[in-house]
Amino acid sequence: MTKAIEIIKMPRVSLLKVVEELTVEQLNKIPDGFNNNIIWNLAHIIAAQQNICYKRAGLDVVIEERFFTPFLPGTKPESFIDTADVEIIKGMFFSTLDQLESDLENGKFSNYVPWTTRYGNTIDSGEEAAAFLPFHEGIHTGYIWALKRVL
Repeated sequence: MTKAIEIIKMPRVSLLKVVEELTVEQLNKIPDGFNNNIIWNLAHIIAAQQNICYKRAGLDVVIEERFFTPFLPGTKPESFIDTADVEIIKGMFFSTLDQLESDLENGKFSNYVPWTTRYGNTIDSGEEAAAFLPFHEGIHTGYIWALKRVL
């Protein structure tokens, strides 16, 4: 495992432990004062990885569309995510990293289009995109902790 993927994977392992005892109803609950829920944030982490790494390189995402567009920035939960889809989302936490690692090693992101994040970071390559993911995922980990505290 490359260091970049290892840096992404370890917090994802911890994050799934944080939510493992929650019911599917708790994962879907949108508490007062919030505009999303825990499962939306988990799926958003996956969708954002696909958008930041693959779409910005002009590539197709490696996940089903139903787990991509509904979880992009600016969206909010539109439907209940059932137990089967919760398990798929949890599995994608690691399958997408394995694919990303393979694709980075195979130079799949050679046509990456540079862009500037809303936080002011300029991302110029697939490697820089992967390096940006822990920052983004840290933000959503904080949201998940806040959501869990108010359940």
